[in-house]
Amino acid sequence: MIDRSEILAKIKTQKYDLIVIGGGITGAGIALDAVSRGLSVALVEKGDFASGTSSKSTKLIHGGLRYLKQFDFALVHEVGSERAVVHKLAPNLVKPEKMLLPLIKGGTYGKLLTSFGLSLYDFLAGVKKEECRKMLSKEETLGIEPLLNEDQLLGSGLYYEYRTDDARLTIEIIKTAVSLGADCINYVEVQDFDYRHDGSMNYVKCIDHETKEEFSVEGEIIVNSAGPWVDKIRLKQQKKETLNKRLHLTKGIHLVVDKEVFPIKQSVYFDEPVKGRMVFAIPRDKTTYIGTTDTNYDGSLDDVRVEKEDEDYVLAAANAMFPSLNLNSGQVKSSWAGLRPLIHEEGKSPSELSRKDEIFESEDGLISIAGGKLTGYRKMAERIVDRVLKKLIKTNLKDKFVKSKTKNLKLLSSEFDSEEAMESFKQTLNEYLSSYFDDNFFIDHLFDNYGLNATKILDYFKHLKLEQDAIKNDTAIVLAELIYSIDHEMVKSALDFCERRSSFLYFDIDKIHNLKELIIREMTARLNWNDFRQEQERKLLNEAIDKSVSFA
Repeated sequence: MIDRSEILAKIKTQKYDLIVIGGGITGAGIALDAVSRGLSVALVEKGDFASGTSSKSTKLIHGGLRYLKQFDFALVHEVGSERAVVHKLAPNLVKPEKMLLPLIKGGTYGKLLTSFGLSLYDFLAGVKKEECRKMLSKEETLGIEPLLNEDQLLGSGLYYEYRTDDARLTIEIIKTAVSLGADCINYVEVQDFDYRHDGSMNYVKCIDHETKEEFSVEGEIIVNSAGPWVDKIRLKQQKKETLNKRLHLTKGIHLVVDKEVFPIKQSVYFDEPVKGRMVFAIPRDKTTYIGTTDTNYDGSLDDVRVEKEDEDYVLAAANAMFPSLNLNSGQVKSSWAGLRPLIHEEGKSPSELSRKDEIFESEDGLISIAGGKLTGYRKMAERIVDRVLKKLIKTNLKDKFVKSKTKNLKLLSSEFDSEEAMESFKQTLNEYLSSYFDDNFFIDHLFDNYGLNATKILDYFKHLKLEQDAIKNDTAIVLAELIYSIDHEMVKSALDFCERRSSFLYFDIDKIHNLKELIIREMTARLNWNDFRQEQERKLLNEAIDKSVSFA
């Protein structure tokens, strides 16, 4: 179990080799890489883990096919290769996904360019033989995806990417780092820095949003991996940094509809005819989600919303490629909007901006990292920790350089000995849960998201069934997942569970409508909420539901 109060008490008294600001995928990766190399690590996150960009992506571990058009071969090689690495580290959570790239009249990709590009993509990414690209004729394409626009279709390329749940991947990395000794805590916000006599920073001044207590955490080196908030952290420094390199935020949105409304057979990466962007349509569980946009953003970082024009754009793109669907606003079940913290380049449009990560080190000694992609989190972390270790060696705080170990460090919930062992484990889940449920939804949901820890959720489920004989199976399994996430994943609010641990807010919002009062009551009892906190949580959850389905 993860005891937040123990971690809170510890970070007030211990001095760390490294303090990481930001609990998204980048910060989580840095914490894991650093602690696995023997560094003492504290990570603080102002909200919940993965509550920013790292729960708002397209939820793909993908190589960035479109970067071939920008001749960014190094980026394609790195992130393309990383797909297989991350799959190996968490095979239940990162899964191969067939991706269809339709070729259309006047589209972004022609047949020769697509054939060459996908072959180059496979080569740069080191794709397994069985997952190499195939070029399909118009007839073959319609055979596997009959919903496509037959009048515009010329053929297609079929290749592989990997699908994940971005928030769950972040949480599992955090939990693995904690298991190795890192002290990671959510709802602790950095307000300021403090300094040594020589002017270098060595403290972060924090506030715990749960208790409202203010305190400081001491560390030899401080890394700022706060995603869209990176520049705000940089500007807190004593020697005000001139942001010659600064963030350029762009907004991406996704819409979710029932799979019955959009019954595609595999993921499709397709042309949007108005702005010439590419858009994904991805089946997941009982839904299909569509996105994304790529528009400049200068609004509130803490309240990013899907606007009506965003919804119209994505629906129009889907209807152009799949004209028989006639998708409309009333069919959208839920949505999300997130920000990409890219590096500004003068004169470039959002889609032209590089997705490369960059590292900045200030005069005060603060190391900041921005840019990058979900897929490249591990290599980004490796570069940061390499720099941290070299600084520690230079100051005689460490005596030798230790190489990154994360390429072969499986996540805690995914430590299966073999593929056969993984399949056997899933079969065991199936055998037990099939007597309670008519379909495979909960079997797949628990296995994919929690891996080996699914057995702990089943233990909670069994106790609930014994204690409350009349409780419905669907209710008991959701409550079991909730209790597990409170005990083992530092869940402190209803949204932590509904949005980032279970993803029900996005992909099964009806479940949230039906069980939200039960969730609030269970959390009130287990977390000792007073009446005010209970009402506040109810309000925040209802607002999140409204935000997910209502567009101005």
